[in-house]
Amino acid sequence: MKQLSKKNSKALLDYCHYFRGVSFYNKKLYKEAIKELFFVSDSFELIALKNYYLGALFLELKEYQKALYYFKISEKIFIDLGESNNLENVYTGIGSVYIYLKQLDKAEVYLLKNLNLSKKTQNNDKICSSYTNLANLYYEQYKDDLAFFYFKKAYELSKSIKNNNKREIVSRNMAVFEENRGDFKKALGYRKESEQWKDSLNDQNKVWAIAEVEKKFAVKQKQKEVNVLQTENKLKEAQRNSLLYSSVLLLLLLGASVYFYMQKTKQNKIILAQKEELDELNATKDKLFSIVSHDLRSSVNALKTSNAKLQESLVTKDFSALDQLLHNNSEIANGTYNLLDNLLNWALLQTKQAYFYIDSLHLLSIINQVAYNYKPLLLNKNISFENRVAASVFVSADQDSLKIIIRNVLDNAVKFSKENGAIAIYTRASEDGFCHLIIEDTGSGMSEAKRQELLKETVLLSKKGSDENIGTGLGMQLCKSLVHKNGGTLSIESQEGIGTKIIIRVLKIENNG
Repeated sequence: MKQLSKKNSKALLDYCHYFRGVSFYNKKLYKEAIKELFFVSDSFELIALKNYYLGALFLELKEYQKALYYFKISEKIFIDLGESNNLENVYTGIGSVYIYLKQLDKAEVYLLKNLNLSKKTQNNDKICSSYTNLANLYYEQYKDDLAFFYFKKAYELSKSIKNNNKREIVSRNMAVFEENRGDFKKALGYRKESEQWKDSLNDQNKVWAIAEVEKKFAVKQKQKEVNVLQTENKLKEAQRNSLLYSSVLLLLLLGASVYFYMQKTKQNKIILAQKEELDELNATKDKLFSIVSHDLRSSVNALKTSNAKLQESLVTKDFSALDQLLHNNSEIANGTYNLLDNLLNWALLQTKQAYFYIDSLHLLSIINQVAYNYKPLLLNKNISFENRVAASVFVSADQDSLKIIIRNVLDNAVKFSKENGAIAIYTRASEDGFCHLIIEDTGSGMSEAKRQELLKETVLLSKKGSDENIGTGLGMQLCKSLVHKNGGTLSIESQEGIGTKIIIRVLKIENNG
């Protein structure tokens, strides 16, 4: 029943219904057996046996046509499978049906077939049953000679078997037959022999009944022991469960205590880290205001001094000095504007207010737009500028931030290049799906320590140097942040006294057009 209540495979369910049906048949619960066997599918492995049992069940219920129908199906399947040994019981069943249907000729055919198969298997028990069935058939037809022949053969064969029930039946059959023939002496002998086997069966049944009572008593005693052991086990299990629950509760309390302690420790570490970060940001802010205010004051002061000289040159009409002063004013104003613009963009990044829109950008056009504003400065220092970026290169980036990056790098290249220097912008091939944009100058370069300092992942600014060309470092910090936000990287190659390469790595877009 447990297997039937589960969602098992079709084959397993067929076996379950089949065994239940056979079990009901053996307990003479014929209708229940039929219901179970009807649940067995036609694809069942033992389909021939299923139909045999259905035939036997309908024979017991005296529904002879249905019994014959299922016996015939079983016969055909066994013959198709070549399992002739299994046909003995089927032939007996068919023969019995034909006897009840008074079709005695057909019954004789199937009972003889059953006898032949029984002889092939050399099973004396089955041969004895076959002789008895044929004898009864001929007896019903008043063919006394044939009936006596098979009754006698069954009786003689029963002496070599140990089935007392069959011995009692064949002895009783011989007694009846001799009584009908009028030989009462022989009939009495057979009757006594039959009663002897019947008493033997009764004694055997009594022995089995006593054994069954003893078995039940032993089972009952064993059940008592089992119940005592189950009670003891339940007590032990209850004690064990109590101990287990207590241990689990203690472990949970310990775990909770450890968890809250770790959480508190973690929160303290976070608070401490935030405090350190806040202190660092405050220090950066103070340093930034100090450096920027100094640079702005210096720039404004220089512009004020230059304007004073410009006025003097206008009064004295010194036009050659006037041209130089105008160039100086332009450089000072441009540097101051770039400083303020970098400061604004850096502040937007730090407060996470910067607007980004990643799009496909034509790199050559972006560089030409930025470089156009530096033509006067390049001419003033007689610096050769070469843009070797191919017109076919497209990159994925935010346009405004990419311009800020290129502007700052180009501004530094111009600032640190000497007169008659050279600046080149070009791309380098890469197999990782990125474009390596390189801005190279022949300026003063930088030391390894300075290069490492500029590449550090920090929001702190570089220290103000004694050289007037060394700035706040804000532009480089801004470039690193913007490159990172565009999904790229920034690296530096430099040799002191030779020049510097700034390598900007951004995502490249393949142009299939």
